[in-house]
Amino acid sequence: MSPNLTLLIISGVLFACGIYLVLERSLTRVLLGLLMLTNGANLLLLTTGGYAGLAPFFVKGTDPRAYTDPLPEAFVLTSIVISFAVTGIMLALVYRTWQLGRGDEVADDLEDRRVAAQTGSQPEEDAILPEDVSEFMDREEAAAADRAAVHSARQKVMARDAAGASPEGPLADGRTADGRTADGRSADGASPDGASPDGEDPE
Repeated sequence: MSPNLTLLIISGVLFACGIYLVLERSLTRVLLGLLMLTNGANLLLLTTGGYAGLAPFFVKGTDPRAYTDPLPEAFVLTSIVISFAVTGIMLALVYRTWQLGRGDEVADDLEDRRVAAQTGSQPEEDAILPEDVSEFMDREEAAAADRAAVHSARQKVMARDAAGASPEGPLADGRTADGRTADGRSADGASPDGASPDGEDPE
């Protein structure tokens, strides 16, 4: 296979012009540069296929070298689809930039310039860090905190039980310290005025 020198020269010129335009600040020129790069790549792929030959249909008795290689053509079709998508995105960017700023030039980013002017050594980043930078406690501190929490809970429960077992307050079974229930009846069921449980006078 002998390559086509003319196509190679044209592909090289397209690559050179495309790279030059991509490095410009104008988005329109960047778009034209991308189009030139993709066209140069397509020509380079076609050049790898050699000279034009017969269609790749099998015919008995035909020399295989007479056929055209279909693989570069398939690559060119894929490249065309990708370049079409990139062109659509770049056109949208150019149109939106023109709507917002009435221009398609990429301005300088002051933050990028400030970062680029800094040295590679940052004092806060290169400072010596402590050995343990974790925000969690170690096992001994966690165990001590658990013991303190359990002790505090026990103290609260004991204080509440002590307040509930006073002589004037009800006991656990609902009776007071003198044996009466919460409604004032005695242990035998008599009411505070001396009446029997069935309502009759004990006299």
